[in-house]
Parts: sequence; C-alpha cells; structure tokens
Amino acid sequence: MAETTADDQLWSRVVTLSGRVESELAKVLQRTHRLGLSEYRALCHLACADQGELRMQELADAVGLNQSSASRLVARLESAGLTVRDHCPADRRGVYSVITEAGRDLHAAAQPTYLAALATALDRAAADPDLATTVKTLRG
Repeated sequence: MAETTADDQLWSRVVTLSGRVESELAKVLQRTHRLGLSEYRALCHLACADQGELRMQELADAVGLNQSSASRLVARLESAGLTVRDHCPADRRGVYSVITEAGRDLHAAAQPTYLAALATALDRAAADPDLATTVKTLRG
C-alpha cells in the first residue's frame, strides 16, 4: 500500500468536505429557488461588483469556470432575465455581464437560504469524526 503524506491526507479531507458541502448547497438552491450553485455564485459576484457588472473573464475567474463554461452560464442567466450583456465603451471587444433587478431580487431571496444551508452542511460535517478537525480549522 502506498504511503500518504500529511498534506495528502489533509487535502483529501478538504476535497471530501468541499464535495459534501457543495452537493448540499446545490440541492437546496435548486429545490428552493430553481437556481444552480454556479448561477448563485455568479449573481453574488455581480451583485457585489461596481455598477453590478464584470467582464466575462473576470466573472469566469471569480466563479472558477473556463471561458466556455462561463459563456454558457451567462447565457442561462440572460435567458432567465437575471443578467444582460453590455459592451465596454472604451473597447468594443470587451463584453460585460450586468446583473438586472430580477437578478438582484433572486440573489437577495437566495442568500439567506444559501447561508443557512452552508451552516447546516458544515455542522453536519463537523459531526463526522473524519472531518471535524478540518471544519474546526476552517471555521477558525
């Protein structure tokens, strides 16, 4: 059997914790608000951005998606009326995603659900002896 390092064991616990929490958050957001986790995160970043807009690459980086996946994400948000695209006046090649009022409203409605689900998922993970120390460390 191959030996593992402390870093490998730690990373394995972080990945397990992340997977469990992400899964729970995705289920709750979809069930409660019909909103995917990536869509929620995009709305969060846009709601907090200056003038509610980000360049497409900035949004992709913020949500952790490649350019192609971010374009599909933005297309879904646009077709739901949650964002619109805008061109940069100084650089017509620059494309921004801009949150709409409907996007702000959905973000505001979904945020308490997300935060409650996050706390619940972390509490559940903290009760797992394999993850308790990791959760405690992350929570500070």
